[in-house]
Amino acid sequence: MRIFSYLGKKVGELTIKYSNLPESYIKRSYEQVYWRNPKGYPQYPAAQVARKKYRFTTHRPWTGQFRRDNEPNKYRKKVFLEPVGEWTFFKGDRVEIMVGRDKGKQGIINQVVQERNWVFVEGLNTHLRTVGKDKKFPGVTIQSEAPLLVTTGVKLVDPETLKATDIEWRYTEEGDKVRVSLSSSRIIPIPKAAEETMDFKSKALYIENAHKDTAAADVIKITFQPKLATFEMDIMESMGIKEDRVPAKSYWY
Repeated sequence: MRIFSYLGKKVGELTIKYSNLPESYIKRSYEQVYWRNPKGYPQYPAAQVARKKYRFTTHRPWTGQFRRDNEPNKYRKKVFLEPVGEWTFFKGDRVEIMVGRDKGKQGIINQVVQERNWVFVEGLNTHLRTVGKDKKFPGVTIQSEAPLLVTTGVKLVDPETLKATDIEWRYTEEGDKVRVSLSSSRIIPIPKAAEETMDFKSKALYIENAHKDTAAADVIKITFQPKLATFEMDIMESMGIKEDRVPAKSYWY
C-alpha cells in the first residue's frame, strides 16, 4: 500500500548542497513567519505562528520566484507526494524513461528537484511552450523538458547490460555505501556531475573568494573564550578601560 502525504514541509538535502549556501540562510529566505515571541524574555515561551507547508517547483527556495509562487493569498491546487525512503537518483545518472511517448529511451539527468520527487532528463519528455507573448509580440516557442517522477517515471541504467534496473544501497568491505544493480550486482557509481553547485562544477577546481568564503585556516581558529562577564565587561577589559565610579542609590516606590 502506498502512503501519500501533502508536499512542502522541508527543503531536500540535494537542494541545499546544490545551493552551496548555509541551511539557515535558505530557511530564512523562504519561511513565512507571521508572529513570533520576542527573544531574551524568560516570561515568554519560544513560540511562533508560521506557514508550515510550501509548494515547491523548479524555482529554488531562496529565489524571489519561489516567494511569489507561495504568496499567502495565492490559491494553489493541493499536490500529494509519495514519500521516498532513500534517494537514489543524482545529476549525471543515465536513466531509462518508463512512461509517456519517450518510453524506452535513455538519457542523462540534468536537474533534480528532490522536494517533488522530480528529475529532468536532457532532451527527453519535452513539450512546447510560448514565452514572451504580449499584445504586440506573438512570443517565442521553445522546447522545454517536463519533470518525471522517480517513483514511476524513470529507472537507473545498468552499466553492464545497458538496460533499466532496480537498485539497492549496500556497503563494500571498506565500509563505503554504494548503489548496486539487482540485475547484475554491478556497482553504479555516483557521477561527478552530482558535485556541481551554483558556484562550481567540481570541488577540486573551486577557487575561494575572499569576500564570500571563510578560509580553511580560519575555520579551526577559536575566537571565543567563555568568561563570567557581560559583553560590555569583556569589551572594557580588552580595551583596558577601568570603571571606578560608584552608582548612586536609587529608590523604587
